[in-house]
Amino acid sequence: MRMFRDIQGRDAALIAGVALIVAVLSLLPMLRLLIELVAPQGKPSVSVLIETLASRSTWVATWHSLQIGIGGTLLALAFGISAALLVGLSDMRGRNAFVLLYVAPLMIAPQVTALAWLQLFGPSSQFLKLLGMAPPLGSRNPLYSVWGIILLLGVQYGPLVFLIVRAGLRKLPRELVEAGLSSGASKWTVLHTIILPLMTPSIIGAAALAFVSCVGNFGIPAFLGIPSNYLVLPTLIYQRLATGGPSVLSSVAVLSVLIGLIAMAGIATQDFIARRRDFRIVSTSLPAAPFKLGRWRVVAEFIAWLLIVVVLVLPIIGLTLSALVPAYGVPLNFATATFENFRFVLLEHGGAARAFSNSIILSLAAALFAVLLAVPLAYMLAWRKKRWTPILNYAAEMPYALPGVVLAIACLLIFLKPLPIIGVSLYNTIWIILFAYLARFFVLALRPTIAGLHQVDRAMEEAARIAGAGLFYRLRTIIFPLVAPATLAGGVLIFMTAFCELTVSALLWASGSETLGVVMFSFEQAGDSAYAAAISVLVVAVTFILMLATNLFARRLPNGVLPWRD
Repeated sequence: MRMFRDIQGRDAALIAGVALIVAVLSLLPMLRLLIELVAPQGKPSVSVLIETLASRSTWVATWHSLQIGIGGTLLALAFGISAALLVGLSDMRGRNAFVLLYVAPLMIAPQVTALAWLQLFGPSSQFLKLLGMAPPLGSRNPLYSVWGIILLLGVQYGPLVFLIVRAGLRKLPRELVEAGLSSGASKWTVLHTIILPLMTPSIIGAAALAFVSCVGNFGIPAFLGIPSNYLVLPTLIYQRLATGGPSVLSSVAVLSVLIGLIAMAGIATQDFIARRRDFRIVSTSLPAAPFKLGRWRVVAEFIAWLLIVVVLVLPIIGLTLSALVPAYGVPLNFATATFENFRFVLLEHGGAARAFSNSIILSLAAALFAVLLAVPLAYMLAWRKKRWTPILNYAAEMPYALPGVVLAIACLLIFLKPLPIIGVSLYNTIWIILFAYLARFFVLALRPTIAGLHQVDRAMEEAARIAGAGLFYRLRTIIFPLVAPATLAGGVLIFMTAFCELTVSALLWASGSETLGVVMFSFEQAGDSAYAAAISVLVVAVTFILMLATNLFARRLPNGVLPWRD
């Protein structure tokens, strides 16, 4: 009996430790941010709040954020829903390859997407020069505008809408579709009277996530908006921190909370619209049989693959060609093509070489930590539900659901001063970036682990528990081996997402702690586009290698863990 009580005590200590870590990573930054609003620099006052809200630049940037948020969301919905309907409802051939390539922009960092499109359509575009269509040097890049930002946000987050809507189509009741067709309705009538109304919750949810992603995006507005002085809230925060340093933290905290409020307003709007009607399906069945496109199949497939060429293949070609020229304005041919830019960023440039090392270490550390923490937390959320476990689930989701700028400012506020008791300062070190990565990307390992546990029989774990095995022993010998493929796949997603991240690290980096996203942004801002293109090509190559490598064990994973797997 005493041994049993000891085991229970150790189990409780492990659970409490996991809950504390999640609270420190998720709840503490948000709480510190809210305190700064009413007590800037530890002194109760609302003067900074009033001054920031009274600034014209604040509301101009807010209006710009709403513009690109709404515009990017509408375009992402158009791209994503169309692709989801084609893949999910038709007899299209080669759907696995199409899904892999269409989802790729979502896996590639936004600043890489922005740079690729800039290199494709700018006056220095080597691709357009080969076609004899390049505008004269010195002319304005057409993407330096609000419409360019909206276009790239739609391209970036169209795959996000696609994934959510496609998941909803998989649950579409087959009998309802067949009943409509058998009663004489055309496929178009069935689509807009049965399928799309039933997909409303998925479409609304996709719109909310796309809106939050567009509003919080930093890379695309930074690359396309700053040169044209079109500032949104994330880029306004970046500029104020770059010029004012820690002295403006209280002011930018107000701006970051404003971003969070806009994001939460989008989510609240989604919830309000979804509650106005009941979209529940009272039965389950096999997925609907694919619509046969007949003679239109070739046309539909041509349009689908043309979309892949436009949004992925051509930008990557333009990026690669730009990385092969020795200098800006030099035409690319067999005599001028060179790999010098790749050699420079890998071996010669101290900041770039350091950024590769830092990004690999940060990404691996964040992925490893998330894998270790996701298993016990997923166990509590899936198999040992208590009254307080939903709070833990919400806390783990929050840093990823809110824009990354909000978390970055919260981390600056927490670590600006040395930590209590131990007196160690994380400010201006690589460790503050690691903390932000751990908080922001942890949920990418948690979700697939929970999905894996829901598909696992609990008999072995319950038998070990009855036999007196402690929680740590059960986690190590039974639970983790059962869900390892799903958890490790989540770790790979974290590595891919963090490897060239910019939104968080652009606000947290210091000399010696540069990341790939920061160095790429710095090269582009300094006019060294060829070096930025070289880094981007390497990042894209790493992303595709990881995507293809994880496909090797895709059959052992729960559905939906790998977003590019049909």
